[in-house]
Amino acid sequence: MNVDQRIFLLFDELNAFKEDVYTSFLNSLDTKSNVDIYFHHFNFQVFKDLISEAAGNYTSYVIMPATFDQTSDIISILPKDNVYILDRKKEDLAEYPVIYQDFEGDVYRALEDGKDLLEKYRKLVMVFPGGKEPEGRMIGFEKFCKKNKIKYEVVRSLIDRTIEKGEAYFVPSDRNLVKLVKMADANCFKLGEDFGIVSFNDTMLKEVVAGGITTISTDFQLMGKNLAKMISDRSKAQIGNSAQLIRRKSL
Repeated sequence: MNVDQRIFLLFDELNAFKEDVYTSFLNSLDTKSNVDIYFHHFNFQVFKDLISEAAGNYTSYVIMPATFDQTSDIISILPKDNVYILDRKKEDLAEYPVIYQDFEGDVYRALEDGKDLLEKYRKLVMVFPGGKEPEGRMIGFEKFCKKNKIKYEVVRSLIDRTIEKGEAYFVPSDRNLVKLVKMADANCFKLGEDFGIVSFNDTMLKEVVAGGITTISTDFQLMGKNLAKMISDRSKAQIGNSAQLIRRKSL
């Protein structure tokens, strides 16, 4: 088969919602495109090595810098007109086209949208371990709570944590999501009434877990579709992939 495009796709890691981006991206490309996908797993040396090895071998380069800052020197070895940034907008990469999430703004707007649901809880708790998680989510959460004079807390983990009736938890990690569902069940807390849970990054599984988990999520399929169109059109746009609150039983 003749190939018109060879695309280098560098993700941070593979999970359910990144798979949605990837599948949507592939399905939106024409049949004469070949995609090689790689993962840096938040390892800066792996990130650097993969980009160095790919230079000159592809017609387009899609880079997910994730938590890494100051990567312009590394990415500059690639042909500038063929580079696309995905998921996070970085100051030092402002000259490249990008499809990004506004983590701070998205969380703040989603919580404002769900204020009617949050009023039943006396305290909001975000489990924010740091590391690979976007800090903007925590900033947006704190901004909302302070503006609305809502009692809140940010904790790094659920280790030795005792949950209480009247609390609503916000959890980026799916592992912590499962822990919270089990903890609520062990305490006979009814989700959406006695105790609330909000997860990030929607998946099909969250539609059914514990009767449905409320999420704050961007549209990952749209992200993949827009990325394919951007490459096809050789667009230089910078597109925000907005998020929304998806209401389900857990809140």
